[in-house]
Amino acid sequence: MKLPKWIVRRFWRAIVEFKLLEANDRVLVGLSGGKDSSLLLLGLKVLQEHAPFPFDLAAVHIDQGFPEKVDLSPLEDFCAQLKVPLEIVKTQIYHMAFTTEQNPCARCAYFRRGFMHNYAREKQYNKVALAHHLDDAVETFLMSQLFAGQLKTFQPQSYLSRTGVTVIRPLIYFREREIRQAERLLKLTPVSTPCPYAGHSARAEAKELLRKLESSNPRIFDNLVAAMRAGAQQDLWPPPLTKGEFRDRMKNFWQRQELSAERENTQS
Repeated sequence: MKLPKWIVRRFWRAIVEFKLLEANDRVLVGLSGGKDSSLLLLGLKVLQEHAPFPFDLAAVHIDQGFPEKVDLSPLEDFCAQLKVPLEIVKTQIYHMAFTTEQNPCARCAYFRRGFMHNYAREKQYNKVALAHHLDDAVETFLMSQLFAGQLKTFQPQSYLSRTGVTVIRPLIYFREREIRQAERLLKLTPVSTPCPYAGHSARAEAKELLRKLESSNPRIFDNLVAAMRAGAQQDLWPPPLTKGEFRDRMKNFWQRQELSAERENTQS
């Protein structure tokens, strides 16, 4: 099985730079059926066949229990064609996340990750591969500033001490438009999502904002990528003072002013 060289190089760049794979890893791919996770599974399968070290590969699909049923046979056919084991885990995430007044997207993602990581631990997979790409990382970086007042995004590799599983993101150097290009080139057939919030989430708003900004200045995306890197030049305000710190600083400030005024009166 072959892939275009530019796709293979992009996978290896992420794997080598961030140490995503090692010999004898047991890797579980989170397969939603969309273009991103389909390319992720295909790419890892090609790497498995040609890598200079062995690693195991399997896929899991988390069925979130949406009322609208989705035909998962394309997923099963895709995995059968790749000769990759597929497990479909049925859950009630829809009832847990979408039937409350709280943020359904955050709750859905939290439960989905929980089911996936627990399944990986139970089946003794030491790594879970997720299909987040470079646009996802930049959108998360932007959202953390706009909605949480923080400068952070997800890491290409994250060790989860609670489950003992390491999350890896081998698509981290792919732009979303490149994945669309690969989808057409490789004739992948994505499975549509029944999520009622698809395209109407905070992430969708961040995606649209980035699109508009990038259309007026093509360097904006690359600048945000550079800002995400450790060691990027920073000139930030100090942290806010507590009430006690402000009271003490105010007291010291007035004392200094009074002493300064006294010295000037003495000299005059």
